[in-house]
Amino acid sequence: MSSSVKTLLVANRGEIALRVMRTATAMGIRTIALFTDLDADAPHVRAADDAVRVPSYLDIDSVVAAAQQVGADAVHPGYGFLSERAAFARALETAGIKLVGPSADVMDRMGRKDAAREIAIAAGVPVVPQGEPTDDASYPVLVKAAAGGGGKGMRVVRSAEEYDDAVAAARREALSSFGDDTMLVEKYVEHGRHIEVQVLADAHGNVVHLFERDCSTQRRHQKVLEEAPAPTITPEIRELVTSSAVALSRHVGYENAGTVEFLLDADTGEAYFLEMNTRLQVEHPVTEAITGLDLVELQLRVAAGEPLPITQADVTVTGHAIEARVYAEDSFGGFLPQAGATSIVRWPAGVRVDHALEPEQVVSTSYDPMLGKVIAHGATREDARRALVDALDRTAILGLTTNTGFLRALAASDEFRDATIDTAWLDTAVVEKPDDELPRIFVAWVSAMLTAVVDAGHPFQSDGWRSGADPAPTIVELDRPVVVDRARGTVDGTEVRQVSAADHTLVLAVGGTRHVAVVNVQPHVAEVSYRGQRFAFERPDVFGDHAADVGDGTITSPMPGTILDVRVADGDRVEAGQVLVVLEAMKMELSLKAPFDGTVTALAATTGAQVALGATLLEVEMEVQPDE
Repeated sequence: MSSSVKTLLVANRGEIALRVMRTATAMGIRTIALFTDLDADAPHVRAADDAVRVPSYLDIDSVVAAAQQVGADAVHPGYGFLSERAAFARALETAGIKLVGPSADVMDRMGRKDAAREIAIAAGVPVVPQGEPTDDASYPVLVKAAAGGGGKGMRVVRSAEEYDDAVAAARREALSSFGDDTMLVEKYVEHGRHIEVQVLADAHGNVVHLFERDCSTQRRHQKVLEEAPAPTITPEIRELVTSSAVALSRHVGYENAGTVEFLLDADTGEAYFLEMNTRLQVEHPVTEAITGLDLVELQLRVAAGEPLPITQADVTVTGHAIEARVYAEDSFGGFLPQAGATSIVRWPAGVRVDHALEPEQVVSTSYDPMLGKVIAHGATREDARRALVDALDRTAILGLTTNTGFLRALAASDEFRDATIDTAWLDTAVVEKPDDELPRIFVAWVSAMLTAVVDAGHPFQSDGWRSGADPAPTIVELDRPVVVDRARGTVDGTEVRQVSAADHTLVLAVGGTRHVAVVNVQPHVAEVSYRGQRFAFERPDVFGDHAADVGDGTITSPMPGTILDVRVADGDRVEAGQVLVVLEAMKMELSLKAPFDGTVTALAATTGAQVALGATLLEVEMEVQPDE
């Protein structure tokens, strides 16, 4: 490593901070972490050589001051936060500190979707048709933030009636995420594939591409599964997008790692330039897997002034890689963000996992909900897909609901196997929630075991069960009574045979088929992770039924978050479907609507307030119709 970078400040948190530090440490570079009060004991703080507190990861002055305080030669911004803020790059330049990324001027030009679009047009690269809708035939359109990425500040609008509200919501989200609410409006491609090209450029005029990725499996413009190389494009399209990405990068004098994104219209076969992300991407591990290159190492070498150590001829593709993003969200409950403390966390061995999630860790709604990434590499796409399904089967996160079971179901689906999923598929497709019968059997079996064991230690300690005698049949109260007869080996009459048990991992043969799950039975709730999905069974004798009666009009918070807007007052008459309150968590907005015509009473919601999951916000009293 060049002597010009000896101390690196990582201006980020979570898994990307850990990933950058891993390479920097291997290169002999001293690493400095940033942290807020919420992150004082976070994994990335413990992993760094030193750490500095800042009031916010978005506070440019504080971050630059921290870099100066520790004598940092360079700052790696990761992704999100300040990674694409030209003002941040310019502040570092003024302070004489190197940003591991492009210059502020290039970031100004390429980091914004509007400026990048004009550059692409000048370079002869096709772009998506743009302009505000003028009539019904103009729809659907895509409204998106000019300054951002990552799916934030984007809305698909299908009618004039939706347009104003969609633009307002996108502006709020863009301002919150990027500090800039400038909007672009362009044609929305109904059936497209999202293709992006990884580029690397140095300060000596060298530019190479590392081939392409396919990120078509996305929901509301937020990527879910990513893979490399793209499974469906032709050699001609590959040549078009890779050569265009290199030409565009060279044209603007780009330096360091960047990603040029394209949209392939499945209906017309046309390829459109979308934007350039002037940073490292979340999905960079799939490119690393197929090329064998360490992108962070190359970033740091370029930042140190070294020429790229590779030419285009050196870059080859080996096999196929697929990445799954693990989020704190309830995918089978409206994709609502989740918060809470983890209990058991098990990441799979045998595949790459980039994460910063541990047991007994509190996950809040203050930051992006991504908890980690599981990346599988195989000789073929099918090998990689099967390896990913297996890895997600072995991923267990309890205490907190995540999308892991959804990812597993998606990766195992025929549609993903056959590579037929386009960018809009997940917005309308229904991925079936895994059945809870097997998980209930696991929990009931363990609960009965706990009931039967007296002075025998914990049934999941590493040396297995220690029981003095065969138990009698037991009725286990879960979400419903379950009869467990250990002596006969049945649960509700289904034949069950215990194969092994250790450290909360239980293997049962149910009806002759072997199944593996991670089980955690506590006094108030019993949890099981099966095929990645968390199932929680509350005990009715402890919790009772606190759910509101159907139709009682009580509006509660479906997720912990911040109230953005209260659109009613006590005594207001409202109509069914009318938006009453807008809630935000983890940069996701949710509109809570009136369940029926009525009058607002007991209004407790106030704009700006933080609310917990299940908090009562208001009530709608149904209008009583007089008898005719």
